[in-house]
Amino acid sequence: MTETKIRTRPAAVTLTANAEARVAALMAAAPDGAIGVKLSTPRRGCSGLAYSVDYITDEVKFDEKIETPGGVLYIDGGSVLYLIGSVMDWVEDDFAAGFVFENPNAKGACGCGESFTV
Repeated sequence: MTETKIRTRPAAVTLTANAEARVAALMAAAPDGAIGVKLSTPRRGCSGLAYSVDYITDEVKFDEKIETPGGVLYIDGGSVLYLIGSVMDWVEDDFAAGFVFENPNAKGACGCGESFTV
């Protein structure tokens, strides 16, 4: 009889230490009932798709779940294919703060970096 080996698959998105710390800060300030934050790619912006991070209160079938030290990051099931292999970072400077994505699937982006095409 052959033994079945179960391997964990790598997460679709890798979070940097700064992104993990930001997820932890978001969850520490989360509204009642929030179980995590969810990354999705809604259609908007001049290039077609944008990145969106929002609180969620319920798990949705087919969403990817990534456990981080400070909380759970969910990835919208319909967005996973656009995000596979991406690195999510949190960047702050004197003028702005926000999540920044290094996405190998993006074929182009708008000038302001708010949206991308695949």
